Amino acid sequence: MILQALYNYYRQKAADPESGIAPPGFEWKEIPFIIVIDMDGNFIALEDTRKGKTKRGETYLLPKSTGRSGSNSWMTSNLLWDHYGYVLGIPRGDDAKSNEMAKKQLLTFVQNVESLKEHLGKNDAVAAVALFYEKEEYKKVSSSDKWHECMKIIGCNMSFRIKDDAFLIPCSKSVRLYVESLDLNQSDEEGLGICLLTGLYGPIARIHGDTPINKDSKKIVSFQKNSGYDSYGKEQAYNAPISKIAEFAYTTALNGLLSRNSKNKVQIGDITIVFWAERQSELEQLFPSFFCFPKTDDSEVDARAVAALNDNACLSVTDGESERFCVLGLGPNAARISVRFWHESTDGEIAAAIRQHFEDIDIVRSTYDTGHYSVYWLLSAMATENKIDNIPSNMASQILRAIVTGEAYPLTMLHQTVLRIRAMRNVRRMQAGILKAYLNRSSRIHSFSEKEAISMSLDETNMRTGYLLGRLFAVLEKIQEQGVPGIHSTIRDHYYASASSTPSTVFPQLLKMKNYHLERIKVRGLRRKYENLLSEIMNRIQPDMPSGLVMEEQARFALGYYHQKSDFNKSLIIQ
Repeated sequence: MILQALYNYYRQKAADPESGIAPPGFEWKEIPFIIVIDMDGNFIALEDTRKGKTKRGETYLLPKSTGRSGSNSWMTSNLLWDHYGYVLGIPRGDDAKSNEMAKKQLLTFVQNVESLKEHLGKNDAVAAVALFYEKEEYKKVSSSDKWHECMKIIGCNMSFRIKDDAFLIPCSKSVRLYVESLDLNQSDEEGLGICLLTGLYGPIARIHGDTPINKDSKKIVSFQKNSGYDSYGKEQAYNAPISKIAEFAYTTALNGLLSRNSKNKVQIGDITIVFWAERQSELEQLFPSFFCFPKTDDSEVDARAVAALNDNACLSVTDGESERFCVLGLGPNAARISVRFWHESTDGEIAAAIRQHFEDIDIVRSTYDTGHYSVYWLLSAMATENKIDNIPSNMASQILRAIVTGEAYPLTMLHQTVLRIRAMRNVRRMQAGILKAYLNRSSRIHSFSEKEAISMSLDETNMRTGYLLGRLFAVLEKIQEQGVPGIHSTIRDHYYASASSTPSTVFPQLLKMKNYHLERIKVRGLRRKYENLLSEIMNRIQPDMPSGLVMEEQARFALGYYHQKSDFNKSLIIQ
């Protein structure tokens, strides 16, 4: 289903001449360093194409890389571009095995150049590359003053350019015509069968192309040979027969979505989300704003996106029908790309699910709270040191899936948030919103009788024990602050964790302490106000305080505490 959607996406883009997607036989590839030669094959310079703070190389439309794996991978090289092992015969490591491998790779690359030279006949540029190797000019590249920069990039890709020419040799017209003349459906192997994506009989791709993800490059479909993955006599990708042309289409579509400047990509921790609409949709443009860290030059972009979502401004219904919308979550794995989640629906349904998520997490906040909305902040509020890299990847992907599908949030989201609150001994707005969202959605989906609906602000009718104890704890802290102004640490700093988990061991002592604090409040009316509030809450709590609270009750404790504290600061509250 994923590959089928990607295949359809490629066909959709290929039909648009302005999409810039690579045609059959080509791919966009980053080339950080270029070897500049003259028409006699003499080495002139090593050119660094990297620019900007990130030092990313220029991207060129080059002949597509050829799939290679295993011990004989050295027998396959790309056309007029590859990493320095193939182009220069320089090994990645210092051991004898790496040296031997680099020699073989260089030999294959040179043979490939000679073969292309013979095929093209009179072509000065390709002939110059052949001379570059005949005259052993390639040995001079490592003496360039920029060589040490090139070596810093492990497996740095390189290509060739003739001095004073603006384009790379593999981008020249003659080379492009040669690549276009190659038939992707040409079978040079025994693998023929019915393609799972097209349903057509033809040559099957034995090895699928690589997909770059998180500074690495892996395959989304691959089978190890002779390692228990062979089935019914089928090896490698013959286990999941996909034709060469379909394999090219889906890998090109996925690589385009994951490319450096892609607007259809969101990176959260180690999870990469790609998304696309069947046809043009406003949701496609706003989608990243719901998830990413806002840009430093436009910190309000997430707030505007949520406002547009609430106004239905992000939906564009064509001919009375919603557009199909796909969301794919990917992550790195030891040997392959891991599919963390996949969801295909209409833009209307996905927009409704995201809107429901933001309604669920919405909660009262102070006027000093600038109001971050994106999912980045949600994950940050649950993470140690607020670094989302510290969030378990499985939990993050489950939360992201729940947001786009409208399903229940994972239980680990509740546990992680409660543990962070207990560790910090404080409840922040986003954390309170997470707990409210989890409890309300869980009740809405799983409860068959009484539906729990935690309100945005203080709910004086809420009779849940955890919620009442949280309110009581906030009142006791407020009494202490009023009785002992300027105190450096309050009962929250010392007792929040135990009060929220084992209330019977803490509250008796806190209630004794409150008498001393009340006596120090000089304003009689204020003192009476807190006494009445205490009585009101205490009368609703069972005489025998619970010895322990389960996680859901600890979440209600945090919400009661947050709501009561917010109610004390009504003048600073916005809904």
